[in-house]
Formats: sequence, C-alpha cells, structure tokens
Amino acid sequence: MSSWLDYVALAVFAFCWIGYSTVTDRVPSIRAKAVISAMDEHRRQWMRMALKRDNRIADISAIGNLMHSTSFLANTSIFILGALVAMLGSPEVGQRIFGAVPFAEVPVDSISWEIRIFLLVFIFVRAFFELTWALRQFNYGSTCVGGFTTGEGGLRQADVAARVINRGAQHFNTGLRAYYFGLAALAWIVHPVALMIASVVVLWELHRREFRSAVREALVEKTFRPF
Repeated sequence: MSSWLDYVALAVFAFCWIGYSTVTDRVPSIRAKAVISAMDEHRRQWMRMALKRDNRIADISAIGNLMHSTSFLANTSIFILGALVAMLGSPEVGQRIFGAVPFAEVPVDSISWEIRIFLLVFIFVRAFFELTWALRQFNYGSTCVGGFTTGEGGLRQADVAARVINRGAQHFNTGLRAYYFGLAALAWIVHPVALMIASVVVLWELHRREFRSAVREALVEKTFRPF
C-alpha cells in the first residue's frame, strides 16, 4: 500500500463492516430492534397460517420469489468477479478509467492495485457464498412446507420451516450487506479518503434502513393476533 492513509482507510472500512455486522447480528438486544427480527416474526406467522391451508401453492410461489431474487444477486456476483479478474489482467485500462475521476489518486504500482482488486474479489466471493447458502435454505424451506401435516406435530413443522426460512433471510441479508460494502471498497481505487467516506455512508444507510426506517416501524406494529 502506498501510504499510512491507506492503512487508516482500510481500518475504518473493516471497523464499519465487521463491527456493524457483529453488533447487529450477535447482540440479541440490538438484533431484536432490527427490521430482520420483525420479519422473523412475520415469517413465523406465515408458516403457521400456511399450516391451516389445504392448498399451499401461493406459499410455495412466495418462497420461489425469494429464491428468484437471491439467485439473481448470486449470478450477478459471478459477473462482478469475472470483471474483477479482467481488471487484474489489464490494470492499465482500469487505472486509466478511474484516473479520470477528479482528485483521484489511482495506484500506479502493481502491488497496491492488486490489493485493492483482491479486496473486492474477497467481498464478492463472500457475497456469493452467503447468497447461494440462502438459496439452498429457501429451497429447504419449500420442502418443509410441502411436507406439512395437519395432525399432531404440525405446529412444530411450521416452526421448523419458519426457522429454516428465517436463516435463509439472514444469509441473504449478509450477502446483500456485502454488496453495499463492496461499493464502498470500490472507492478505495479512487482515493483512501473516498473509502473512509463511502464506508461511513454505507454504515449510516444500513443503520437507517434496518433500525429507523418507516418499513421497520410498520413491521413492528402489532397488527395481528399472536397464536
């Protein structure tokens, strides 16, 4: 890396991504206030209502929609990885493009350039693994729904299906979060200060959407009777 500012920028980026993900996903009291926690309850209600329906085509179709959006992002991450590999093979092209940005300090030495690109590769490889695992869990969830019974133990089956689909949603959220921070990491190619600014902006936007959005407020309202 070219200067101490690069180290600082990378530390800020890692703190924003790893710190935010750890606190949001691993601290129960904080996770309980996030939009994904509210959705966990709605998905649990969904599975229990699906248990009462004889025809569950609509439920399987809804899970299929979840799989479709997840598959789209997983496929897109493969295309992004292909583009990043191309940038490694032709660094002069990428340096010329990003060098046209005002105030840009694009690295000219190969090591600094490759470190930036490999960071992006790591991010989108992680996104791919998270999204494909989410896809498989949604698939498992649809199988659970297809095996619902109306006899004793049906409620337990509904709760199992909800847990599987909720875990899929968690991994989908993690993969989507990698996309956000991947966009922030792209700013490092332009300038280390741009990476710090982009990391803080992404952090703020994620926090706003997951904890302070109108959608989150709507989802936590007690608009249905608990079972």
